[in-house]
Amino acid sequence: MITVGAHASLAAAAPALNTEGWRQAAELGLALALSAVIGLEREIRQKSAGLRTHTLVGVGAALFMLISKYGFTDVLQPRLVVLDPSRVAAQIVTGVGFLGAGLIFVRRDSVRGLTTAASIWVTAAIGAASGAGLPVLAVLTTVIYFLVALAFPMITGRLPRSSTAISALRVRYPDGRGILRDVLREATERGFAIDSVSTEPIGYQRTSSGQIMTAERPMAEVILHVHGRNSVNQLAAALSDLDGVHAVIASDVNAIDE
Repeated sequence: MITVGAHASLAAAAPALNTEGWRQAAELGLALALSAVIGLEREIRQKSAGLRTHTLVGVGAALFMLISKYGFTDVLQPRLVVLDPSRVAAQIVTGVGFLGAGLIFVRRDSVRGLTTAASIWVTAAIGAASGAGLPVLAVLTTVIYFLVALAFPMITGRLPRSSTAISALRVRYPDGRGILRDVLREATERGFAIDSVSTEPIGYQRTSSGQIMTAERPMAEVILHVHGRNSVNQLAAALSDLDGVHAVIASDVNAIDE
């Protein structure tokens, strides 16, 4: 026979349900708002990690914290600790951090892969929340991710562009045809100020005796550092349409990081 005291002991030993509701959703929303404010400031200052990256990292960190606070009460018993499942969440944070770092790369003066790395980090948090029995937070974070990934680019596209940040253009064309003059004229006509110009001959070789051998079609590559409020990518497209220009590579500091 089970006594009343035994019933009370069993009830006390029964694990509680994980806590999730409007309070936790509000905490996640606060992380969204605060991290977005920081990201907006970085976006206006034309930093590599901008609005979307900071927002995703902030939301992901908040979700990891909520998982640690509310995601393990259904497996722990009061005064009887049989395991520490929060260690798993800690290892997820570390492991996914290394994974995201492998997606970030630097090419010349531009950084790529930041938003992709942040999105993988948030996805890991969503998976951890789902496994911890927090479906509301997992679904809400998924909705926030699509809000950041799809709606925020329209917001950043309307932000004022930096007129002082310097972008780089690499233009390749046949040497000795006066194409550099056309390139400089096109850039200035589109409202860009040219900070520096450097040229490099391509196709010339120096023999062991010191003589310079010229290829059949020697090329030249000019590197332009420009700044202005207009789109550098549009300038690159216009330069690629000039007669004689073979290739144009642009590094626009105003472009959204991916």
